[in-house]
Amino acid sequence: MAASTPFDPSSLQVIAFDIFGTVVDWHGGIAAEVAQRLPGVDADAFALAWRAGYQPAMRRVMERMGAGEGGFTLLDELHLGILDEVLRDFGVAGVSGDARRELNRAWHRLPAWPDAVQGLTRLKRRYTICTLSNGNLGLLTDMAKRAGLPWDCVLSAEVFKAYKPDPRTYLGVAAVFDLAPSQVMLAAAHHDDLAAARVCGLATAYIERAHEFGARRPKDVSPQPGNDLHARDIGALADLLGC
Repeated sequence: MAASTPFDPSSLQVIAFDIFGTVVDWHGGIAAEVAQRLPGVDADAFALAWRAGYQPAMRRVMERMGAGEGGFTLLDELHLGILDEVLRDFGVAGVSGDARRELNRAWHRLPAWPDAVQGLTRLKRRYTICTLSNGNLGLLTDMAKRAGLPWDCVLSAEVFKAYKPDPRTYLGVAAVFDLAPSQVMLAAAHHDDLAAARVCGLATAYIERAHEFGARRPKDVSPQPGNDLHARDIGALADLLGC
């Protein structure tokens, strides 16, 4: 399903993908590892609480950086700090430092959505495909290796020292490949991410992930104005782009 103005992909060269929720199932992956490593804990609620700390933690970092009071912080470090808070909130005590760090690496081991690898492989035949995630480079590389994600390039907030939705991230992708922003598309399952990319001149494609927050919490995946393409999944995006 396309936006009201027909999208012309003739100049498109790079498709950058949001990762958490769009390409990989963060909720399912985190809940499974929590259930395995923290028996007796509500793994579903724990996963949601851990993810809920993500945006506030990034905002604090950017506010400190803006005030000249600190440097960029990798998402691995933010996730570990949030984990400590969630363990406390859930009344979980006695988790060793090594066990905490290993659980934190669950974010490196997230499973790809079933359509992701095949869809990305099809798109890769015609376009350069890369990540554009707030995840750090080590996390994204480990994830790609484990899940078989066929990226041409791994780009991250770490490269640009800014988290999405900072314009430096979206414009940074175009700069890396020496392209105009309009030659880059962001594909994501989050309308706020896509809206920020559009402001920077990127093309946008919405990917439906109704069960991003788990099967019991389906989210509205209705088309919204402004996106160039709207796809059921990454394979459907490849169909829309003739791959």
